[in-house]
Amino acid sequence: MIYRLQKKFILICAISVFLVVALVFAMIFTLNASSMNKNLDLLADTVSEGGGRFPSSFGGEHKPQGMPPNEREFGFITPETPFSTRHFTVLFDNNGQVARTYTDAIASIDENTAITYAKNVFNGKKVRGWLNNYRYKLFSTDFGTGVVFIDGSMNRSSLWQSMTIAGFVLLCCAALVLTLIVLLSKKVVKPIAESYEKQKQFITDANHELKTPLTLILANLDIAEEELGKNEWLDDIRTEGYRITELVNQLVSLTRMDEDGQQMFLSKFNFSDVVIDTVSEFKTLANARGKSLDLDVDVGIEFEGDEMLLRRLVSVLLDNAVKYCDDCGEISVKLTKHRRIILTVENTYANVDNVKLDRLFDRFYREDKARTYTGSCGIGLSIAKAIVEKHKGHINAYKKDDSIIGFKVVL
Repeated sequence: MIYRLQKKFILICAISVFLVVALVFAMIFTLNASSMNKNLDLLADTVSEGGGRFPSSFGGEHKPQGMPPNEREFGFITPETPFSTRHFTVLFDNNGQVARTYTDAIASIDENTAITYAKNVFNGKKVRGWLNNYRYKLFSTDFGTGVVFIDGSMNRSSLWQSMTIAGFVLLCCAALVLTLIVLLSKKVVKPIAESYEKQKQFITDANHELKTPLTLILANLDIAEEELGKNEWLDDIRTEGYRITELVNQLVSLTRMDEDGQQMFLSKFNFSDVVIDTVSEFKTLANARGKSLDLDVDVGIEFEGDEMLLRRLVSVLLDNAVKYCDDCGEISVKLTKHRRIILTVENTYANVDNVKLDRLFDRFYREDKARTYTGSCGIGLSIAKAIVEKHKGHINAYKKDDSIIGFKVVL
């Protein structure tokens, strides 16, 4: 149990760490990509304002003298920007025909390729975006429409390089954090492990300490009954003695099942026969209490597991159904197999809407708030859950209609 708890703790921490790393990486990428697009759009705006070239204040055809007068407005753009920015522009007239091209500021694009790119953008009518490695802008002119393309290949390459480095650093940090979590996980669960060991030791000690006096009490009851004859007080004492004995035995069994190293006696057996046999044992009891018990089992279902534990599982579920089924109610048991084996036990229960399904498998929990004695110790379903988990399956409680509660076991 403690080992499973430690594994769960490590798994939850690992998922949390990688989610945080992924979120941080996504935020860094989004902010960098947004900043890159903004800078390229600013360059495209500048070129479009010049009608397809950088305005004369940024150099135009000639090298500028000094800083541009509107430096504050353009921010990062300097007098060297026109000479370091690879771009090309295609202008269309009002009829959609190519009027002029500017490809002298880029070496990798000829006039025909520039026109092809521009027509794709012009027909798409999207104002800004990416076409291959070029950031474009569709703008209006006095005589038509223009499309300016800014080469963003270096910017994209720099972005991916920086993101690769950031991703590597984040993964290294995540690995370091997980290593520390694994190393410290034993210390984290140590208080729980110590508490659990004390609980097991207490139950073991209580079992030894209680068995002897309980045996003596029950033996003396027999002697007293021989001398005094039968009476209701002695019967009540005997009933409570048997109840305490059963409770102690169940606590010991549950504690042993919680141990990770507990040996199970695995064998391949006919699970259909196990269910049929167990139902037949409870059918007389159910009928005696005025409750019907129906069975629907696919024959020949085989399973490899601990047959004794699985018989106990079916008994616990049927015992629970018989005890809590409404008077003159119905109990149904169904066993099927498709990809997995599914066992369901349902019974009518008028108070089903008030049942806290998520707590039914808690130890000593009973829906009866007054905790009146019904023959139950409150740990039967906890034992059922432990048996199912030992066999790598799962069990859950559910409501069906307005008056039926059921338990589903998947193996």
